[in-house]
Amino acid sequence: MTASQLDHKQRLFKRIGERLRRVWNGVVPGLRAWRGAAWGALVALASILLVTAYSLFAPAGLARFATGTLLFLAVFALVGGLATLAWRILKGLPTFYVWVLACAVATFGLLAVFALPVLLGLLALIFGAIVVASLLGAGVAALARGGWLEATRVQRTIAVVGLTLGVAGLAFGAAWLLDDGSPLVLPPDAAMQAGTQVEPLAMPDPSRPGSYTVHTLFYGSGQDRRRAEYGADVDLVTGPVDGSALVERWTGLRTGYWGFGPDALPLNGRVWYPEGEGPFPLVLIVHGQHVMEDFSDPGYAYLGELLASRGSILVSVDENFINLSPFSDALMISSLKEEDDLRGWLLLEHLRVWRDWNATPDNPFYQKVDLDNVALIGHSRGGEAVAVAAAFNNLPYYPDDATVRFDYGFNIRSVVAIAPVDGQYKPAGRETVLENVNYLVLHGTHDMDVVSFSGARQYARVRFTEEGDWFKAALYIYGANHGQFNTSWGRKDLFEPLMRVFNLQQLMPAGQQEQIAEVYISAFLEATLRGESGYRPLFRDHRRAREWLPDTIYISQYEDATTQLVSTYQEDINVATTTLPCGAQVGENLAVWREQLVEAKWGDMDNHAAYLGWDADGVATTARYTIRLPERGLTLTQNSILVFALADANEDPTPETKDAGQKGPREPIDLTLEVVDSAGEAARLPLSHFSFLQPQLEGQIGKAAFMSPLPKSEVVFQHFEFPLAAFAAANPAFDPTSLAQVRFVFDRTRVGGVVLDDIGFRD
Repeated sequence: MTASQLDHKQRLFKRIGERLRRVWNGVVPGLRAWRGAAWGALVALASILLVTAYSLFAPAGLARFATGTLLFLAVFALVGGLATLAWRILKGLPTFYVWVLACAVATFGLLAVFALPVLLGLLALIFGAIVVASLLGAGVAALARGGWLEATRVQRTIAVVGLTLGVAGLAFGAAWLLDDGSPLVLPPDAAMQAGTQVEPLAMPDPSRPGSYTVHTLFYGSGQDRRRAEYGADVDLVTGPVDGSALVERWTGLRTGYWGFGPDALPLNGRVWYPEGEGPFPLVLIVHGQHVMEDFSDPGYAYLGELLASRGSILVSVDENFINLSPFSDALMISSLKEEDDLRGWLLLEHLRVWRDWNATPDNPFYQKVDLDNVALIGHSRGGEAVAVAAAFNNLPYYPDDATVRFDYGFNIRSVVAIAPVDGQYKPAGRETVLENVNYLVLHGTHDMDVVSFSGARQYARVRFTEEGDWFKAALYIYGANHGQFNTSWGRKDLFEPLMRVFNLQQLMPAGQQEQIAEVYISAFLEATLRGESGYRPLFRDHRRAREWLPDTIYISQYEDATTQLVSTYQEDINVATTTLPCGAQVGENLAVWREQLVEAKWGDMDNHAAYLGWDADGVATTARYTIRLPERGLTLTQNSILVFALADANEDPTPETKDAGQKGPREPIDLTLEVVDSAGEAARLPLSHFSFLQPQLEGQIGKAAFMSPLPKSEVVFQHFEFPLAAFAAANPAFDPTSLAQVRFVFDRTRVGGVVLDDIGFRD
């Protein structure tokens, strides 16, 4: 292009620009028009606000209407003023700096999706970094390239002060970010303060290796492009399955990474198995959500080695191709939707392969698999997936699309959920209910991913509708996090830099967390797959196995199929009636008496319970809560055991009588259990005869208390049991077979609140 041509083109663009400006100046409203538009908009907005204020405040009377309306309008005027001030400030800043701030806001919005439990900490991290870096950058720029000589004395002072503050902020911020936080301090352990002598289990430590020699192998597609163990080096080849009916938003980028789509999903697994003839119980374990390119299935080798040495086949199922991927999900815009049904369905497809292998003469597992004793273990989303699989196992059709037929019917006896989510997938829009299956759930107080004890929701939905030796158990562990149950995940439940906000120093060592998993999962499978009933008491009282467990605080729940439940608080809104027909519930002198959905740190526990509070300083007569048993429908013997679930409510029963900011009691709670037979004979035992009630366990997951908007603790139920024979020992005239009333007498702790659930009797 010649110089004249270039000059001609520049003049042309200049003429076009001038013409566009003239057109714009000709149509753009003037200052007078903008002022009129503002008054018009203000009148419309004021009309809306005045009508709203009238509806809200007029019923309260003229004086309150006037005051409320003025305050109502003032709030919106203040918000608008602050927004205008922010706009004026930003408008006065250079465009480049405003653009950087806008990018910071967008970054905060993206990371906030993952860091909701420490949202305020993330806010402090990002904008604290922006402030420090701005001070540093401004100071350096002002003093560099001769700026010092050109600046006035005041400008030099401001530059030096800003640079000093920036350097100090950088040093302090770096030290704070690199520090893991404050150390874990164990609160008082209520269960160990009771002074009750708890007899250790007369059983071998289930976390110790067994006598079997352990072998490993891999099965899979034989075509895996990412891992040789499922590709060229695979030991047993499996065919793909079509899961396209159970998944949405599978992107082409995901297909490009793995080399297959949802219609050709591989069945990959790493196997630990014992040497011998068998048949051996079959256990499948599946990981949860994690970055799919960072493979999760190797992280359960410690369980594989242990369980195989004790005579079980354990398979760590590969479902990494379902996990999230910031790249393949187009920066999370197109991540898989409600995919836990697919996770569960794939487990059933794996079981189908094992059933075929067990019947195939030339297969190394021919007649070595005990298909009458199958267990599923899942972690995180895998913890929900195993419940989904157990529910799907007995269905004829996929509940969300009955054109997809199911024909499984495996003998899944046991389900273990490790820090599970709940409600990510709801079959046909309903909660997943499990019937007649053994269930165990583990969760930690310092879980930074699944912050609430979500597995307690599924625990509450496990039902026993037929005779059998079924039971369900839950364990809440102080100091445990989400990831250390999987050695590939470790201490960091999320990704950097989000982990710099979390209080990692408060986590128990990884080896201790693995030890807890080994003890409980191994004992659970011994009890439910091998009939080793000697391990059952562990799940009713963790103190029976303190020699096997790390030194921390545990809260456990338990219920079995022999339990006759009197009150579950699920049946209706009448606080005076029991779940078992014809019973009654009576409260006397209580400061708090209500039945409600149990709240969690995040959401609720999908379970109703009775909230009971008392304050001995405010009444002359002792508070009590009485359950009058129905005359029919309940069979009791001399060997019957009174059982119930109890939790600290962590609420002040009479806040109006206390100074502002004063909290309820945090010491372990004690009370009296009183039973009365039909002849009026009563017997009493303290709650501490079994155990004191543990105050709610607090887990500060952020490095500073202000960083998390969520509560530090939540209601977690503890199992209590009192043999009626123990009451008879306290009063020999008491007849357990004619028990008529159970009373909770609040006479041992002056002020407190508890949450009561699942009152019943077990033989």
